[in-house]
Amino acid sequence: MSSYRPLDSKREEFRKYLEKAGAMDALTKVLVMLYDEPEKPADALEYIRKHLGDNRPEDVEVGVLKTDLEAAITKIQTLEGEIQVLKERLEKYEPEEKHATEEEGGAPVEPTTDAEPSAEEAPAEPASATAEEPPAQ
Repeated sequence: MSSYRPLDSKREEFRKYLEKAGAMDALTKVLVMLYDEPEKPADALEYIRKHLGDNRPEDVEVGVLKTDLEAAITKIQTLEGEIQVLKERLEKYEPEEKHATEEEGGAPVEPTTDAEPSAEEAPAEPASATAEEPPAQ
């Protein structure tokens, strides 16, 4: 019987530890709540976890989040691919503009848009509109 004595003292130490940490009270309260439940839940362990303050998401929520994450990763990869294609296209046209201006000996030419025609393409204004009016006397 003396061989059981150390085991009992270890149990007593552990019980005191649980009481000091508040675990015994929390477990007792949850078990009493489960006992008083008129409709016993199908998963008692899940009930205990939920009422002990376990805030882990449910499996359904995790599945939805994983699906959303996979969709976001796919979209990111698609957009990164588009960025790469656009960079390649930009590199393809940008050096041609630089080489053309360097051969002419001028400064790099800024690309023009259709909304703003260059001075060479702009129609000449009538002389009356460009001439200054004489000062009023």
